[in-house]
This record gives sequence, structure tokens and C-alpha cells, in this order.
Amino acid sequence: MSHPLSSVPALPVGRGLLYVVVAATAWGTAGAAAAVLFETSGLGPVALTFWRTLGGLVLLSAFGWLTRPRTLASVATPSAPVRRRERITRIAVMGLGLTVFQTGYFAGVQHTGLAVGTVVTLGAGPVLIALGARWWMGERLGRGGTLAVVGALAGLLVLVLGGAHGADTVRPLGVGFALLSATGYAVITLYTRWAGHRGAPVDPRSTTPASFAVCAICLLPLGLLEGRGLLPSGEALPETVALMVYMAAVPTALAYALYFAGLAAVRAATASVIALIEPVTAAAIAVWWLGETLSTTTVAGTVLLLVAVAGLILAETRSAPGEGRQVRRNRPDRLPLVGGDGDAVGGQDRQDPAPVRE
Repeated sequence: MSHPLSSVPALPVGRGLLYVVVAATAWGTAGAAAAVLFETSGLGPVALTFWRTLGGLVLLSAFGWLTRPRTLASVATPSAPVRRRERITRIAVMGLGLTVFQTGYFAGVQHTGLAVGTVVTLGAGPVLIALGARWWMGERLGRGGTLAVVGALAGLLVLVLGGAHGADTVRPLGVGFALLSATGYAVITLYTRWAGHRGAPVDPRSTTPASFAVCAICLLPLGLLEGRGLLPSGEALPETVALMVYMAAVPTALAYALYFAGLAAVRAATASVIALIEPVTAAAIAVWWLGETLSTTTVAGTVLLLVAVAGLILAETRSAPGEGRQVRRNRPDRLPLVGGDGDAVGGQDRQDPAPVRE
């Protein structure tokens, strides 16, 4: 008997692209909301990440329960215990990686600003992934990939060293937290890619909420020890709560749901390029709404970094066999998995990971 999802009509490519664009734009607003909440809520980055994760978990679980296939019956197989252990391991890795990824990102935004924190996190992530895949799984970068990695590192260097002497928007502590966030993002993606190459099935509808649950459990004691308290405070408490609900609903639950839905019709590498809308959105909000000032050197380093990352993703697309045959639909059991935010493993024909975002 065929899987119930096999009868679901394929999502049109145009709609899938729209879903990914909306998700990336929504992710770009998460850091801005966090920057405002740092000023008004009395919460630190750990507590804020906890509430965002918990709220997203509740909404994603409710959505998954409402949309789950009603006729799917579990069948016991000899490999069921092995699959169960693999799934538990994956959820633990994804949950811990998500904890580092999201908390490090918000800490980076707090210490070095929205624009720089977002660009460093999302720019360094693909570079760490490319280098990690070369070291861990023996994947060749190729000439184009090597040039893109060098360009991205040069952009990061210009951004950090040049910006620190300009408008004072680049601070070493914030950059360190952003790089820590990028490391968590890279671990998530590399582990998911490795598991996907081994043929492990992925169901993002169940694994994503479970990873969020692990993240929330890890963050609860850390939030209590952070020193600022776990509950929001301040004179603008209604506005604070409304903004926290927005963070859980729009750049978390809605964005992840749209992103995974879009990946049923859009190649992961294409989604990766589209997702660069996120740092652009964050930078625009930082300048126009939050009043952050970016030096010419900072802008130059940002542009160089993002262009190099786009080149790295395109180089990976060209090197992946079978990409041209995989456009309209991925198998439901091989959709990218949270590991966020944005950043995930490809579907058929070795479609490589699309980033998970904030």
C-alpha cells in the first residue's frame, strides 16, 4: 500500500518559491524583534530564546497534530529499534545544535548589533559547512567552491577588522557569539547531511517539534541561571508580550512551516540562495528602523561575504549529480530537517542541505 503522502498533489514551483521567500523575510525580522526586546523586556538572550522556542514548539505541534495523516498505521519491522535509536540520536544532536545556534545568534545581536550579527552568523555558516564536509565526509570543494570559501573568509575579515574602526558596530564579543551560532548551524547541517547519505528517513513534521523540545529543555535551567530572570518585565509589558508572541508565531512556527512546504517543490540549493534575503532584510531593518550605522568598510565586507556565500552555494549546485532532474518535488521522507532559524539535508539524487535559519 502506498504511503498516504504519495497521493498529495505536488506543490507548484512558483508557490514553493513564494513560501521560501516569505520564510526568509520572516526570519530576517527575528533579530530585530530580539533587539527591541533586549531593551524593553529585561530578558537576556538565553531566556528570550527559551520563550521563542517554547512558543514555536506549541504552535508547530498543534499544526502537526491538525495536519497529520489520519490513516497512517505503524508497522513493526526488524529494523524498528535501530531506526528508533537513530531518530533519538538525531533529535538530540539537532536540539543541542539548535540551542547553540539560536542562543548564540541572539547574543551576537545583543553585543554587536542586528546587521553584523546576522551577516556573520549566516555568512560563516556555509563556510564552516563546506570545510566540515571536506574534512568529515571527504567532499571535494572544487575550484569554484575553494574560491568562494576564500572570498567569504576575506569578506568576514574585512567586516570584522574594518568595521571595528568605523562606526563601532562590530564588536569582538558579538562576533564571537555569532561565530558560535554559525558553528551550531554547521553541526546541525553536517550531521543531517551525513545521516541523509546513510539513507536514514526524515520526517520534518515530527522531528522539528522534537528538536525544539530538546532545545527548550536545555534552555530552561540556563535561563534561570542567566541572572535576569525568566519572566519579562518593564513598563511596556503588553507590547513586550505581543512582540514575543510575534517571534514565536511568525519567524518561528509560520516560517518553518512555509520553508519545509516550499522545499517540496524547490531545490535545496535554490532555497539556500533565496534564504540570503534574511541577512539583507535584517540589515535593512537595522539601518532604517533601529538606527544602526554601518561604515563603508562594513558594507563592503557584508557584500563580499554574501556574494561569496551565494557563489559557494551555486558551486555546490553545479557539482551535485542529478540536480537538473530534481526540481518539482522531493520525496516526503527526504525533506530537509531542522537542525534553522533557517538552517537540513537534501532529497533525492543527493540534493544538498538548505540552511536552517533563526
